[in-house]
Amino acid sequence: MRRRFAFVLTLTAWLLATGSHWDVVQAVAYARMFADNARTLPLGAALTRTFSPEGRCNMCSAVETAKQAADHANAPASAEKFSGKIVLTHEPAARFIFALAAVPAWPDYVLHPVSAERAAPPLPPPRA
Repeated sequence: MRRRFAFVLTLTAWLLATGSHWDVVQAVAYARMFADNARTLPLGAALTRTFSPEGRCNMCSAVETAKQAADHANAPASAEKFSGKIVLTHEPAARFIFALAAVPAWPDYVLHPVSAERAAPPLPPPRA
């Protein structure tokens, strides 16, 4: 139960941090608009009207305004606010070259199974 709660809390924080909550609100608005349009129009016409600019509802306008406000708030500061020049330098690290010693293409030894060095068990088993 605790693990599930942590997962839901993390997912919710991620959705809110990325602004996906506006997409959820927009999907709810589209569903409501389609349901309202489908009551009076055929399904194809209701779908077309739902996604057309003329068929926008108040919730769609509010979502668009909120997204633009969030984008404006997260926009980087303009270059006019900086008075001085920022000099960035990069010093690359020295290059290291590692050379391998000559390695034969295939090992010189031949692999033998361990059982090849053992004698066969005595048959029949020894009796005391």
